Amino acid sequence: MTVRVLVVDDEELIRTGLQAIVDAEPDLTVVGTAADGADVAPLVRRLRPDVVLMDVRMPGIDGIQATRLLTGVPDPPRVLVVTTFENDDHVYEALLAGAAGFLLKRARPAELVQAVRVVAHGESLLFPAAIRRLAAGRAGARAARLPLTGREGEVLRLMADGLSNAEIAERLRVGLETVKTHVGNVLTKLGVRDRTQAVVAAYESGFIVPGG
Repeated sequence: MTVRVLVVDDEELIRTGLQAIVDAEPDLTVVGTAADGADVAPLVRRLRPDVVLMDVRMPGIDGIQATRLLTGVPDPPRVLVVTTFENDDHVYEALLAGAAGFLLKRARPAELVQAVRVVAHGESLLFPAAIRRLAAGRAGARAARLPLTGREGEVLRLMADGLSNAEIAERLRVGLETVKTHVGNVLTKLGVRDRTQAVVAAYESGFIVPGG
C-alpha cells in the first residue's frame, strides 16, 4: 500500500527537495504541498494523506498550531516534524500537540524515507533516544501514580526504549496479541493517541525518571 504524504514548509527549496526524495520511493507518494500551517487542515481533509511532513517554524500558523488543529480532523494523519535543531523547544511543543516524531533537516534521504515509513505504520517509537532527551528536560520531580497495571507499566517503559511490539513480546515472554492489548490499554488510560505521546506523558509525570 502506498503511503500518501503531505509536505509543509515555507521554503520552496525545502518543499521541492522533500517532495523529490519522497516521490523517488515506489511505496511513497506526495499528494500535496503547503507553505503555511493555515492550509494544512483543509488540505488534509481534501487529500487524506497518511503522513504530514511538517516544518515547525513558519510565519502565520506554525507547525505546532497546525499539528494541534489536525487533532480535530476525523482519522487524522501522522505528523512528522521537520526541524533544524533537535533540542528546539518548538519540537517538544509539537510533540505535545500530537506529532509522532521529528526529523532533522540535515538528515540523509534514506533516513527521511525510513522515518516516513515508521511514522506511517506507527508501531515503533520514532527516534526514542532523542525524544527521551527532550521529554527528560521537562520531567516531573516526583513519580506520579499513573492508572496502569504493573505489566502495563513494564510495557510503557519498553515503549520508551523504542522496542516494537514483537520485541516487547520477546522481552516479556508473552504473545504478540497480548502486547498489542497492553499497548492499547496504555494509550487509552493515558488519553494519548500514540506511543510518542505515551512516552512524553511518562516523563512529564515522573513515572519514568531520567537516568533511572
